[in-house]
Amino acid sequence: MDLYIDTANLDEIKQANDLGVLDGVTTNPSLIAKEDVEFHAHMQAICKIVKGPVSAEVISTDTDGMLREGRELAKIADNIVIKLPCIVDGVRACKTLSDEGIRTNLTLCFQPVQALIVAKAGAFIVSPFIGRIDDIGEDGMNLIAQIRQIYDNYGYTTKILAASIRGTKHVVDAAILGADIATVPFNVIAKMLKHPLTDNGLKAFLEAWNKQ
Repeated sequence: MDLYIDTANLDEIKQANDLGVLDGVTTNPSLIAKEDVEFHAHMQAICKIVKGPVSAEVISTDTDGMLREGRELAKIADNIVIKLPCIVDGVRACKTLSDEGIRTNLTLCFQPVQALIVAKAGAFIVSPFIGRIDDIGEDGMNLIAQIRQIYDNYGYTTKILAASIRGTKHVVDAAILGADIATVPFNVIAKMLKHPLTDNGLKAFLEAWNKQ
């Protein structure tokens, strides 16, 4: 499973990338707004740090606007992926951009039929939001399992990206169910490398060595 970081903070991206295991980056308008930066220049800076796919989201809600923004964003770097919402106009833009060779990430996916439609439209990535589904008392991981089954049944190559991840258990469950990608906040990446038994074991090894 590929590991992406879900942030627009350059320091967090650099730290995650320095681990040597980062495969890509996802951003959205909310994350960009937190950084108080010029959008295009900031996306260019991210693409210089990370060589894998970097998702840049449009803010238009009509097809023409999405196409205009998407084509402009695609010029930033070869690894830019255009993030579009799972709505009618987003699917239309997805089909057009995909036919033009521009990769797309269809976001805000909350049901398997949305994932089916965007795969047929040529989406490179679909992003089911598992944490937000959990928030309303449903099972976000069930959505991952349903999409995986549908894609495997019919040979769709659209990558399943587990988004809205809240903790390390979400990462583990997504990996077990066959998600192609998990995009996680920086604090979750840090937690993935922490376990008290690891720390205690290392401490014991060093103490034993120093007693020689």
